[in-house]
Formats: sequence, structure tokens, C-alpha cells
Amino acid sequence: MQVTPAEQHECRRGFMAHRSRLRGIEVFDHLDPSKIEEFEQKLQLLNVSRGEVLIRVGDDATDLYVVVSGRFHVFASGHSEHVAEIGPGQPIGEVAFFSGRRRTATVVAARDSVVLGLTMKDFEEVAEHSPGVWRAVAATLARRLAERNAPRGDERARPRTLTFCHAGTIPIADEFLRRLQSVFQAQSRCVLVTPSLLESLSGCRLNAADPEATTLLNKLEDEYDYVIYVGDATLTPWTEKAVRQADLILWVGDSGQSGGSLCEPNDIERFASSSDRLGEQRLILLHRERGPISGTRLWLAKRPKIKMHHHIALCDIHDFYRFFRFMHGTSLGLVAGGGGALTAAHLGFYQALLESGLTFDIMGGTSGGAATTAALALGLDVDEMSELIDDVFVAKKALGRWTWPRYSLLDHGVLDAALVEHFTEIDVEDLWIPFFAVSTNLSRAMTHCHRTGPLWKAVRASSSIPALLPPVYTDDGEILVDGCLLDNVPIKGMRSLKSGPNVIVDIEVPTLSRFDIDYAMIPSRTQLLKRWMNPFMRAGLPSAPGPGSVLLRSLMMNRENPVDHATGDDVLLVLHVPEGFGHLEWSGHRRLRQIGYEFAAAELGRLRSAGHPVFAS
Repeated sequence: MQVTPAEQHECRRGFMAHRSRLRGIEVFDHLDPSKIEEFEQKLQLLNVSRGEVLIRVGDDATDLYVVVSGRFHVFASGHSEHVAEIGPGQPIGEVAFFSGRRRTATVVAARDSVVLGLTMKDFEEVAEHSPGVWRAVAATLARRLAERNAPRGDERARPRTLTFCHAGTIPIADEFLRRLQSVFQAQSRCVLVTPSLLESLSGCRLNAADPEATTLLNKLEDEYDYVIYVGDATLTPWTEKAVRQADLILWVGDSGQSGGSLCEPNDIERFASSSDRLGEQRLILLHRERGPISGTRLWLAKRPKIKMHHHIALCDIHDFYRFFRFMHGTSLGLVAGGGGALTAAHLGFYQALLESGLTFDIMGGTSGGAATTAALALGLDVDEMSELIDDVFVAKKALGRWTWPRYSLLDHGVLDAALVEHFTEIDVEDLWIPFFAVSTNLSRAMTHCHRTGPLWKAVRASSSIPALLPPVYTDDGEILVDGCLLDNVPIKGMRSLKSGPNVIVDIEVPTLSRFDIDYAMIPSRTQLLKRWMNPFMRAGLPSAPGPGSVLLRSLMMNRENPVDHATGDDVLLVLHVPEGFGHLEWSGHRRLRQIGYEFAAAELGRLRSAGHPVFAS
């Protein structure tokens, strides 16, 4: 990722052009060079630090700003996430400025930036001599309004500036940086920025805090897909600058140093955590070899602002490519919906997916889908998963043991013990493949995304069928039940973690048959006990579905259609389950797996032939 002499010359030329302040800025593109010098006398050059508020909602619109370099995020009232981004050459606050209204949004510097400020009085004087300015602003305003009214997708923006700093006490391994460079260089146009490169591009010695340095660093974004910074070993001015320039801060820790004070946040981390306006933060834990992971919980507990974490084995180049796909917005996710015993079809789906050549960077699901993807993330193959279903649900009848209905209708003891046994008590955060499960938080009437804690408990909470099984209670007493109540196919949960395509697997429940039953013939408790104790009288009982089947079908009635949330890049596999299979009837799981495999293999073959983008990538 070294910059060639030609690239250095191009960057230096761009830097010198920015020193003329107005050249290349869209609103003033048409101006004669002689006019530019005259207008510059009226402009105020402002340096805006990352996180600084340039305009605030409700303020008087007395000034118009134009971005020379850097990025700004626009926050509308009531939104915690920014709704728009403003880059070089674009005006800021033009809607309120020209309409005479108060500011309708708050604009915050997304990184250290340089802007030109112009008062209304000065602008009117400029426009009087150059009417073309009004035309340029009107065109820009019309386009900005169109962009603002355009539908916004759920995809997360791809970071363009990445800053790597060491976490804890151990510096970043040189081997990691070399492999990272090779992967990014093979897949994109990128540059690794150092103080010496900054000096080389500018042709003079620059302090990292100089406005010229800010302009030059921001200019690199126009030349490269990624601008990568590496912080110093200590909190130097360069490290502070690198942190402020980042769309994404990546803390790199040594997994072998998880004990005691070795994973304590350092001065650089404390500096970054002191601001709420810094970029998203993630943790990378480096491993010398592949094997069981432990101790991730300690790192995350000391870093509450971490959005996501990645495990990378220095000996496995595939981990580096997976990380690149997360950065590039092309990571492939697997999203699996719930459905009790019917989710055995997911095993057939996954078998067909593997045979098609697809591999996954992240997995997640709800209820039975959470159990399936958890087993896959743990490294089990489909045959092992079939044996697990046989052991837990057929042989041990984990969901067929009725109990005194004080806390639930079913005895949960066998199920819990089986989950602990087969999921080996590993934590979610210690999986090599990122994983999440979704449950329903009854205490807050909202979904709960499990990304930390014991894996077995995450699966158990996600599939905790109300009334049939006891809820799972959090450490602070909140009640968690089956995620199918609010989000049976958690596509939105996946998109909150990453951009890129997803394979979405779900089942369409067979239509419930009609039952010719005389309601008056349904026995009371006393009548039922008498008839149940007499084998000769059982044959006369109405053949109505049991409470488990009715409850599960009721829970599935209000679920959203995954088709409504899929995009053109997603692969959607929805199997219509034939009659004869029930939500709690596990004995037919092998047949369901085969049905799922045949359906998925045919559908994937069709999509490949049609040139679906997930196969092209």
C-alpha cells in the first residue's frame, strides 16, 4: 500500500489546489479565477474538529457553509443516527439560509474538517455581481432535497477511513499489519498513512493539527477506497489525529493477554472513549493459532462502546479476508427463522448451501433457527446436528415431558441439560464466526439480541415457547421468551450489524386442517381424568390438536413476511412444509431435512443459472 511517486505528485497537486479555498468547490465552479480571489476576501476559513457542532436545530440561519474538506453528519430531531452525510464541495445549512427559517437539523463534523463560512450580507454582495452563484446553489439545493427525500435502505454505510490502535498493553503485531495490507491491497485501492507520508505529500513539515494537514488527509479519500491509519504506541498528536479521522476505530488486542491488567484500556482508548462523537469502535482479538477461544468477555466488559468484535488467527488468511468483507460491505450472512420441529429443514438448506460453494461470515436466527445457526457457528456439520436432534428431542423427549403447570406446561430440565452438554458452555463472544440470537423481552416489550453470554442460554431464551417452557430471566430480572413473538426471521437484526447480502431461510407453515368436532364433547378436567384412567374410554376423546400445537400456530400467525425485507442481493429460501409435520413432532426431522435439501438445491441451482449476484461475488 505504498504510494508511488506519481500518486504523491497527484496528491500534492490536489493539496495545492485546495489552498486556493474555492477552486473545485461545486457551488463556485463556474467562477472566473479573478473573481475567486475577490470573493475569498469575504469568506471565513473555519477549522471544525471532529464531534464539533457546526449548526444546531432551532438556531437562526445567519450563515452558509461550504465544505472544503472532511465530512459532516446531519442529525434530524428525534434521530440518534445521522440521516445524511455532507462532503467536500457541498453546502451546509442552505435550506434554512435561503428560506429565512430556523435550522431544521443539527450538523456535526464526522472528522476534522475545513469549511468556508459566508454571511447573508456578504453572499448577497457576491451574488449581485455574479448571478451564476444563485443558479449553482439552486441546482445543488434541488439535488440535495431530492436526495433527502429518497428512500433510505437499512444498509449500514461502508467505512472509508480506518484507524488501527492497540488495545491493552501489547503493541499491534507487525505480522498482523503485513497481512492486513496484503489483503486490502489485493481487494481495493488503499493507502497506509503515516506522518512521513503526510510530509512527503505536502512537500513540507506539517503538524498533524495544521489545517493544511486536515485538508490533505481528507483529500486522500478522493483517491482511494480506504485510507488506513495506524496509531503510535502512545497518545501522540498523530495518534489523536488518526483517531479523529476515523469512520471506524479498530482496537487490536492480543488474545493471549486476557488476564489481570494486561487487557486494561490504555491512554489511547481512554482518549477515544471520552468523546461521544467519535466513529464506531470495534475490537479485533489476535490469535497465534486456531483453537478454543476464551476470555473475550473480559475485553468487552472493559470497553462498553465496542459495537462488534472479530477474532483473527494470524496463521489463517481466511480470517483476514472475512474481516475485509465486513469492512467492504460484502460479508455474507445466514439468517434463520423459527418454527419448532419444522426447522429441521434448515439442516437440508445448509447442506445445499455448502454444496453450492457459499460460506458465511456471520450467522443468526430466532428460536429453532437460533439453535441451528448456533450449532453451525460452533462447527457442527449437518450429520452431527441430526444426531443431536435424535438425542435431545426423540430419545430424551426434551419437549414431551409434561409437568405440574406452576411455571410451565413442560419440564425444562432435560432440555436445559442437553443444551449445556451439546453447546459446551461456550460464550457467544468466543465463537470464531460472529453469531446472534433473538428473543422477546416481555419486561420491555421489545426484541433482545443475544451477542454475549453463554451460548446455550442464548439458544434457550430464543426458543422459550411461552407457557410451554419457563422464561429465561436476565441478571437484572427481565423476562425473555421465544423471539418468534416479535421477530421470527431477524433480517433487521442482521442488517444492524453489517452490510452486504444475506441468505434468509424460513418455513411456510402448512395450513391447519379443519376438525369436525362437537365443542360440547370436549371433556372437563374431571371427565378427562376419568376417561384417561380408563383405557377403554380414551378412544372416544375428540381428536382436536393439543395445546402445544395451538399455541405455536397462534404465535406464528402475526409474523412478518421475510419477502418484505429481502433485497435484490439476498437469497430467500422459504419452504412450504407439506402436511403431516407438526411444530412439536420431531420424529420426522430426517425426512424434513431431505425435503429442505431438495428444495434448496433446486432453488440455488436456478439462482446460479440466472446469475444471482451472491454467486458472482
